[in-house]
Amino acid sequence: MSETAFVNDARVMAKGQVTIPKNVRAALGINTGDRVTFIVEGNTVKVVNSALYALQRFQMQMKGEGEKAGLFTDEDVAAWITASRREEDAE
Repeated sequence: MSETAFVNDARVMAKGQVTIPKNVRAALGINTGDRVTFIVEGNTVKVVNSALYALQRFQMQMKGEGEKAGLFTDEDVAAWITASRREEDAE
């Protein structure tokens, strides 16, 4: 996603619809058919790519869980995956 700051506006149509300007869609990585999330904070609204927002929320929720499970390095994670697969194959 772009780190460039800019301002753009759009007109609200009769049914409450707004076309997201092309440069805003590009900055957010939004394509035809994608979903967006509206985050309202006071009188400010953020529009974000729903898929990226969901991933960020999941990462925040999972923060620290790897360490609690004893997974500190990529090698620890790879070993855990290998052991889990072996257990599944044994069943």
